[in-house]
Amino acid sequence: MSITRINEFKSAVGKEDELLAFLRSLISYISSSEGCVSCEVLQGNDELDCFVVVEKWDSIAAHSLSIKNFPKEEMQAAMPLFGAPPIGRFYKS
Repeated sequence: MSITRINEFKSAVGKEDELLAFLRSLISYISSSEGCVSCEVLQGNDELDCFVVVEKWDSIAAHSLSIKNFPKEEMQAAMPLFGAPPIGRFYKS
């Protein structure tokens, strides 16, 4: 059984394009992580400052390991792009 992780992001005012570029840059890292089945970035149709990253994983543990290994400096550099704290949840399929 796979696990789906849905992450919601809101950009800071005027930072929509930059946040979208940052989130898209994560796709190759996430997709190449062990246990990742797929990864997709979506932008709100009417709310261009809202984004969703949908990830499918073999397990929650595989996702956790991916996060643990992600370079902290890159995430810290992206913090000014966020207008609110990200929200993430796991879903069973």
